[in-house]
Amino acid sequence: MPKLTFRYYPQPLSPEEEELEKKIFKYSLVFPTIFLLLIWLVKVAEIMSGEQYISLGVLPRNASGLIGIITSPLIHSDFKHLIANSSSFFVLSVALFYFYRKVALKIFLLNYFLAGAFLWLGGRELIHIGASGIIYGIAAFLLFSGILKKDIRLLTISLIVVFLYGSMVWGIFPIEPGVSWDGHFMGAFSGTLLAFNYYKEGPPQLIYETEEDDEDEDDPNDAHAYWNIPPEGEKKKKSKKKGHHNNESIPEHGQEQ
Repeated sequence: MPKLTFRYYPQPLSPEEEELEKKIFKYSLVFPTIFLLLIWLVKVAEIMSGEQYISLGVLPRNASGLIGIITSPLIHSDFKHLIANSSSFFVLSVALFYFYRKVALKIFLLNYFLAGAFLWLGGRELIHIGASGIIYGIAAFLLFSGILKKDIRLLTISLIVVFLYGSMVWGIFPIEPGVSWDGHFMGAFSGTLLAFNYYKEGPPQLIYETEEDDEDEDDPNDAHAYWNIPPEGEKKKKSKKKGHHNNESIPEHGQEQ
């Protein structure tokens, strides 16, 4: 009977394909590394100048806070805040650019601006800074795009996101004082919207194919099925009975025996 066979990599990658995968991975490192360096340079410049850049954050529903939509992800309160965001940003961004390389930059920029715009429209009237909104947006995008696409590779990334950054869920609730939970929420919201719009733009779906099963179907009426083949001894008995029946003389009507 036909059976469904799942193939992830039906054959080992050829040397050319391995080389291509390496190039793709190297490419996926470029933008996250550059952006991360930019964030650190901003922090170093802030310290060296002796000034506070906190005024460049998002101030919701205030005209002076509109600039924060662009600048707030680059500003962090201290090195502890910056270090906490750096690792998660790098891992998630590399995953985004690796699996969605054709539209990764577009998704990143849309998430960047949407998260800030939603925060400006619906956030608390406080100054919000940090790249957490972007991080929550990318995490939500990878999670929901993996689920929607039903792709084992993206689902694996989604599970890794949940496992490594599952505690991020609590960041969208007003639990810890001094944390921009509404910034986290708006980032996750924008990432979810983007997942529903762009999940089809990711890697091609894996191949599902059918193969013929070598085993016989369990059909009780199949004369050739192994359970309908008589034992060897029974075969001989049937053969003898058949021969004896053929040699009998059958009297014709009207004749006395």
